[in-house]
Amino acid sequence: MIDSKTIDEIYNRADIVEVVSDFVSLRKAGVNYKGLCPFHNEKTPSFVVSPSKGICHCFSCGKGGNVIHFLMEHEQMTYPEALRWLAQKYNIRIEEKELSPQELEARGKRESLFIVNEWANNYFQDNLYNNDEGVTYGLGYLRNRGLRDDIIRKFQLGYCLQQNDALGKTAIKQGYKEEFLIETGLCSKRENGTLYDKYHGRIIFPVHNLSGKVVAFGGRILSNDKKAAKYINSPESEIYHKSFELYGIHEAKRAITQKDRCYLVEGYMDVISMHQCGIENVVASSGTSLTEGQIRMLHRFTSNITVLYDGDPAGIHASLRGINMLLEEGMNIKVLLLPDGDDPDSFARKHNAAEYQEYMESHQEDFLTFKTRVLLKDAQNDIHKRSEVINDIIESISLIPDAVTRSVYIQECSRLLNVKEEVLVMQTADKRASYSSSKERRETVQNDAETPPQSETDTIQPTQDYSLNTNSNILKMEKEIIKLIVLYGKQTCMEVELSKTERAAVSVIDYIQTEFNANNIAFTHPLYQKMWSEALEHSDEENFNPSSYFCSHHDLDISKTATSMMGNDYQLSDWFKHITLTPTYNKLSAIVPTLIQRLKMSIVEEKILDIRKKMGQTDSNDTAYISLMKDFQQLIKIKKELAQKCRQTNISL
Repeated sequence: MIDSKTIDEIYNRADIVEVVSDFVSLRKAGVNYKGLCPFHNEKTPSFVVSPSKGICHCFSCGKGGNVIHFLMEHEQMTYPEALRWLAQKYNIRIEEKELSPQELEARGKRESLFIVNEWANNYFQDNLYNNDEGVTYGLGYLRNRGLRDDIIRKFQLGYCLQQNDALGKTAIKQGYKEEFLIETGLCSKRENGTLYDKYHGRIIFPVHNLSGKVVAFGGRILSNDKKAAKYINSPESEIYHKSFELYGIHEAKRAITQKDRCYLVEGYMDVISMHQCGIENVVASSGTSLTEGQIRMLHRFTSNITVLYDGDPAGIHASLRGINMLLEEGMNIKVLLLPDGDDPDSFARKHNAAEYQEYMESHQEDFLTFKTRVLLKDAQNDIHKRSEVINDIIESISLIPDAVTRSVYIQECSRLLNVKEEVLVMQTADKRASYSSSKERRETVQNDAETPPQSETDTIQPTQDYSLNTNSNILKMEKEIIKLIVLYGKQTCMEVELSKTERAAVSVIDYIQTEFNANNIAFTHPLYQKMWSEALEHSDEENFNPSSYFCSHHDLDISKTATSMMGNDYQLSDWFKHITLTPTYNKLSAIVPTLIQRLKMSIVEEKILDIRKKMGQTDSNDTAYISLMKDFQQLIKIKKELAQKCRQTNISL
């Protein structure tokens, strides 16, 4: 367990801009920073990071929160995992008590899978450097491939011993569970119940996610066994989804942002060899076809992609296959084909860093030039094939989301293919209409199969179940009042006259407390009541800042609720959408009383509904009915009085 003092230090030291920048490319936008939202697919940045408030918020999908919430949502971390991640990043020492077996069990399956992978990664590296077999075969192979020791260590390469049960036996002996060894793909189970190491006799390439955690492994065989696969990779698991991972992204993300370009290659060794040549803004799809999830991950850091594949027919085909997907996501694409017979790895071994860099700079082609050159080469004088090539290129241009960019490409296409621009414009328009229609159908089917998107108020859900049968209007009013407390709790909402010469300032919290006490009101929502109790407890403290206090609260439900209210502090609700709060908060004197009156009104309306229901179930000749009728008439009178007060206190501009 992490003590509260350490948690406070983590919150104080963590820079949300710095942390989010590890996962998203941010640009300065006034006092804030802006980038593409990492939680949903978008082409126009709507994800804002506020360093002054210490929060992030997407104004499109609504997701965000403080630095802890961001890590938990983006990296699927638990609360303790996020704290430890930040502590490691900022060199904060964590003093923890030793966990009991029950507490260890409670950490959960996901964390266990990460722990097993981390242990295996260290085990493989230890084999490579400290085991005679590993040094001879594993390290010897990597050095023969021309890799320096610093690069080998940088990518944490390892070796799995040829003894096909060495890893499994060692892991079980050290207390790691068999089920996690199997689920991560490190071991499989024989019919006789014994474990079998799936990577035995292979060089190991660990796959890290954006935050640097090991989510999977790739293993390259060293023997000449033609029946065995050259590479094997981890299966899909709770922590590894290959369509959303890119090899080398953790090592490359900073360089991609700095260079504003990413080189996309195919394999592990391609990435590693290019790093050795000084080219660090490179990632690999690891032998799989490029996916939308991988492209969207890259788009967070840059819009400029250079597809770098072999110059043979297979490499050319792979380049063409990925172009349309990249265009559809609004990427600016260049293609670089290496000389026939070379891949990025072999080319790196033949050239020094300067030669590699020079070749890349001078041989990159725009996607249109590349596609036209490659496809027309096969068409030659065949009119039918030439027509197919033109339609293929128009298909790619039609996917470009930006109208100006499409127009420029159409003009260039007209020049390269010697086709009238008007014809290309018409064809592109037809393709886009067809594409939009099919895309809409796909999205409809997808949305029907998925859970409907959450509303704005449900963006950040509490971890506990706070479902209530209470009138929804009461909960809405309570939420608005808590929002006022979080945003402006210590601000003055009005002044009262103590004497002819003396006036006293009344804070938002003080005013609400007075009204609640006078009318015997309490929050019906348990989370709001808890926040209200703590606000009262600390309200007399001179340095109490409700926003900071609740947003960095140790109770995750409270901090999530508070930060969700910080996303748009200039607007309170639909009732006040025409009001912009000025820096002096001079509207609070009207807003706070209005909300209190509306809460009272909602409470009275709920009581009226309850009495009506009881009256409908009671005989009109019964004395209980007469009593209910008197209560009903009294409540109607109170409602009229409240309605009059609402009209008097409400804001009209």
